[in-house]
Order: sequence, then C-alpha cells, then structure tokens
Amino acid sequence: IETRAARKEYRSGQEKVVALDDVSVQIRKGEFFTLLGPSGCGKTTLLRLIAGFETPTSGRIFLNGGDITDAPPNRRPVNTVFQSYALFPHLSVRRNVGFGLEMKGHRKQEVAEAVERVLSLVQMEALGDRKPQQLSGGQQQRVALARALAPAPEVLLLDEPLSALDLKLRKEMQIELKRLQLETGITFIFVTHDQEEALTMSDRIAVMNEGKVLQVGAPRDIYEHPVNRFVADFIGETNFLVADIANGIAKLAAGIDVPVRDSGRSGRVTLAVRPESLKIVPADARNAIPAVVEQSVYFGTDSHVHLRLGDGSEVVVRQQLGTDWGELPIPGSHAAVGFAPEAAQILDD
Repeated sequence: IETRAARKEYRSGQEKVVALDDVSVQIRKGEFFTLLGPSGCGKTTLLRLIAGFETPTSGRIFLNGGDITDAPPNRRPVNTVFQSYALFPHLSVRRNVGFGLEMKGHRKQEVAEAVERVLSLVQMEALGDRKPQQLSGGQQQRVALARALAPAPEVLLLDEPLSALDLKLRKEMQIELKRLQLETGITFIFVTHDQEEALTMSDRIAVMNEGKVLQVGAPRDIYEHPVNRFVADFIGETNFLVADIANGIAKLAAGIDVPVRDSGRSGRVTLAVRPESLKIVPADARNAIPAVVEQSVYFGTDSHVHLRLGDGSEVVVRQQLGTDWGELPIPGSHAAVGFAPEAAQILDD
C-alpha cells in the first residue's frame, strides 16, 4: 500500500477541518504496520481511505502499484476488522464466518473449506456451531478475525480491535494477531492509540499527530531515536531536561554540566532520557544531579522513583528489582541521579 500526499478535509459549518494533511507513506507487502497516535490524529481516517470508505480530498492511493483511489470497497482486496465486531446474533460461528463468501456467490464446498481453514487458524473450530452470545469477548474477536480472513484479502485493516477486551485478554490477543499475520503472510495495518500494542506487534510504526505522520520506523528505532518531543513523549515514558549544549556538554537548567553524545548541535535543546536509563547515584559521583525524592512506587517487577531536581522539574527513575537496589528511597530524602552520555536523545526545544 502507498499513499501519496493523501489529504482529507471535512466541513463543519463554515469551518474546514483537515483530518489528513498530505500524508505519504509506503507499507510493505506482508508486514505488520501500525498507525499510532492520540484520538483525532487522523489514523482511522487514513485507514478508511485505504478501505475505500472515504475518498481523499486530494492525493492518491496505490495497491501493488495500481491506483485504487476511486475503486469502491468491494473492488479492493482489502478487509476490515472494526472495534465493534458486528457479528450476526442469529447465525452460528460458521455461518458468520462464511457469510461474506456466500454473498459473493462462492460454491458451498468452497465456503465450507474456507470457513474450516480460518477457524483452524484462529483456534475456533470446536465452537463453530455456537451463536455469538454463547462466546466470550475474546472468542467473538477471533470470529470477527476469521470472517475478515476468509476471503484471503491481500490487506487486513484493524481499527482498534482489542480496545473492548480486558487487559489480560488484550495481551493474549496481541500475541495471537502477530501469529496470524506471520502464518498468513497478509499485510496487516493496525490502528491503535496504545503504545504497548504498537511496540509489541509491529514490524514498523507510523506515529501520527494532527493529521501528519511524524515518524516511521521499527519499534526500537522510534523508542530509542525519536525525531521530536511529541514522539518521545508518546512512545513510552520519558524524562525531559532543558539544557544549553556546546561541544558535547549540556548545561542543565538545574545548573549541572553533564556530557552527552556529541551531535554537533549547539544552543537550547531538550534532552530526552528514558526512566530505565536514569540511575540513582551517590551524591559525590561524577556528573551527579542533586534531587529530592517525591515518592517511590512499587510495581512488582520494578519500581518507579519520582524525584524533583533543583530547577523544579520532575524526573522518574525506573529500575528492576533484584538488581542493585536495596530499600526504596524515602520521600523527602536527598538523592542524586545520573545517566550515560549515550542515553540522552537531543531534541529541538
């Protein structure tokens, strides 16, 4: 899939609302590609343009090099799984899964074979005779996936399909979705505002905001090398430290000079340091930044310590338990934090 300068505008009275602002993105065949961003950023609008449910105000959409911008949804080898599963309550699981193929005029034997194939893929073959109301939420999700996979589409669009599930089931389905994508080889385009879902499942992620794609890359690239403050803040937790930088030395607003990886940058910048890269260090350690402990939060596998720096800014240190920590720092106590030069990503202020 490729979108070239795709733009979508809506009218709200006399006001023009730009939902997509000249978005150009290439999605490779057979990859798990995620559109990630906050509500209203344009990710679902882009998905609907690819599906054919909306027509771009300008720009073009291509599939396998062919222009499908004006092709109706039923003429595109694309299927969609929505947030609402929309299963037919009066039909069995098998009839729900095969409904689309029946409507397209496929022979009964073809439909039956396709239904059994996809039910096996989603591990629901033993429940094929049940009605939707006899299934759990996770099982209904699997039926919706099977129905979308039955026609063997080239592209499967998933619009926040896990949002209605509880946390444990959502994590299980993340693994299942990735397994399905690998087994079928179908291109998955997944829409979510959940950063963990995106990092867990995706081959590549497009981070969106205000109708624009800000960064496209592998999960690790985006997490470790965000292009700007919004991406750094949206993907995982991040500490932001304002600094003036020159010759690889950053003078923090808290008044401490710390070395950073020399990028040739100078002037006022923001340093992004992930909580797991920030460490509590002895007060007399080299480049230690004085701080006061605000609170310590125990999470089982790790702990988060919130500290206040001299300039009033707050930072969070995250460290796994059982490493080199003893008791958690007491709120109100004095401490110091530090980080390795390569841990700081330099962003425009």
